[in-house]
Amino acid sequence: MKFRLVYIFVVFAALLAPTAHAQWTVFDPTNYANALNEFHQLQSMYTTAVATRNQVIAAYNLAYQMSQMPQNLAARYKSDFAQWGSLSAPNTYGNTSAWINALDLGSPSSVTAAYNNAVIQVGSYPSSSLSAQDANTQAAIKNQYATSEIGQATVTNTLSTLGTIRLNSQAFAQKLSNLESDTYSTDPNQQTQNALLGKINTATLLQIHSQQDTNQILAAAAAQQALDAKERLDERNRLINQAIYFQQNFPTTMQNVTSGLSDSIHAISLSTTGK
Repeated sequence: MKFRLVYIFVVFAALLAPTAHAQWTVFDPTNYANALNEFHQLQSMYTTAVATRNQVIAAYNLAYQMSQMPQNLAARYKSDFAQWGSLSAPNTYGNTSAWINALDLGSPSSVTAAYNNAVIQVGSYPSSSLSAQDANTQAAIKNQYATSEIGQATVTNTLSTLGTIRLNSQAFAQKLSNLESDTYSTDPNQQTQNALLGKINTATLLQIHSQQDTNQILAAAAAQQALDAKERLDERNRLINQAIYFQQNFPTTMQNVTSGLSDSIHAISLSTTGK
């Protein structure tokens, strides 16, 4: 029993010993309020930082998503287009190949060779024979020469235009193929904003060049139509001039014919002796 009392006393003394040296803490309401204010500020800054981080992550995810191309886009939308090819034709008498070369190359030398080999050349009208004709005949002859020369210019220009377009078609087709490949590429470097703007500008320029070639073909076709219209107009004008000439000279011509016929009849002898 005594041992138990001693043990309890020792434990109680041990528990009371630290309290004998403890210092009392004074509560300061001002410091406590400042601490709470700073805590709320830190909490607000943390909330703002978290919201900013979430916005940055969302913007990054959107930009990353926008930079990615669908994997099956090319398979769904890519299509082939007609390719210009070299022409070929029989060359039985050796005067066809020059024309085909002009349509493939469009160079001035090939165009000249094509016209000289495949087109019937007009001869020079003798100056002495031309001056011997009346004014209307001279005008008609000169008009036909003008039509021939205009036709030569129209044909050679058309051959040059078509040959140049066909010659440049392979390079143009390669540019289109490159643009198509970059458009359907899944490489992120090809899907940036600057890359997209560059491809849009390139497509616009290629379209302008293609339209320019189309305009040249249309211009050549219009020139040929103008030549055809001129030939029809020349023929119509010749018929009108012939009608005017006939109306103006019909009485005199008929009078000359009648007088000549009458003189011939009178000159015929019906006598058996020839007198």
